[in-house]
Amino acid sequence: MSIEVKNITKIYGQQKALDDVSFKINSGEIVGFLGPNGAGKSTMMKIITGFIPPSSGDVFVNEMDAIEQSLEIRKIIGYLPENNPLYHDMYVKEYLEFVAGIYKLGKASKNRIDEIVELTGLTIEQKKKIGALSKGYKQRVGLAQALIHNPEVLILDEPTSGLDPNQIIEIRNLIMKIGKQKTIMLSTHIMQEVEAICDRTIIINNGKIVADDETGNYQKQYADKYQTIIVEFSTKVEMSAIEKISGVVKVKQLNQNNWLIQSKPDIDIRPEIFNFAVKNNLTVLAMQKKEKKLEDVFHELTLKN
Repeated sequence: MSIEVKNITKIYGQQKALDDVSFKINSGEIVGFLGPNGAGKSTMMKIITGFIPPSSGDVFVNEMDAIEQSLEIRKIIGYLPENNPLYHDMYVKEYLEFVAGIYKLGKASKNRIDEIVELTGLTIEQKKKIGALSKGYKQRVGLAQALIHNPEVLILDEPTSGLDPNQIIEIRNLIMKIGKQKTIMLSTHIMQEVEAICDRTIIINNGKIVADDETGNYQKQYADKYQTIIVEFSTKVEMSAIEKISGVVKVKQLNQNNWLIQSKPDIDIRPEIFNFAVKNNLTVLAMQKKEKKLEDVFHELTLKN
């Protein structure tokens, strides 16, 4: 077991940031930790990494108590905070040497820094000052410092925040690469990122866990009541005609020739739609089966709680 959270509550004054939160993350898992702003994600990550104490409850990392053995836990955790605090006046390699010194890597520092610089794609930027780097490369430096001591567990708070689409893909691929040997917990607002790399997803809202499952199961578990098909015909069609298609339970016109057609989830009405088009001398310009995505589930769970 890498991370075990037991009945964690955190109170700031009159505000309860976390409310009796419990979950486990097994060794080797990449787990997405999702929630709206203010849901308690960063607070939970700071408690796991030993930066702040809980008001009540327990956290164990590799069976070590996060409060009683905070210093020992920090030796095996790599942490990238949301705001990625860096020393902008230091050169990249100089900064990594500084971090390596904190972890007392000694003679192994040089080889480890060279290895991490290559792994995180910082080779061409390593002689620059951190303040002169782009947002994407600053994130790479943050990941590099989190990895420098070869931790068993990585806690990444919004690792792709503020990056452009190309940089997001680069950081995502890097996380997937290092995730083969690490236990990773990451928070993000980018649902495609979670769907692409996370084995499991935990959703928190108002300080409470509202869902915890394998990422691929959300679509099945929270499936829509109806199967939805989006169809574009070549010419105008009467709604009453579409409603007569076998299996149709609901029809909605999106614009002149585009229709949302719903059926029961166990009936695939696409063949019937094609037959309807042939009989009425219509051309189907486009047809798409609308699948519920993690983003849809997220909205449902966090808006109703």
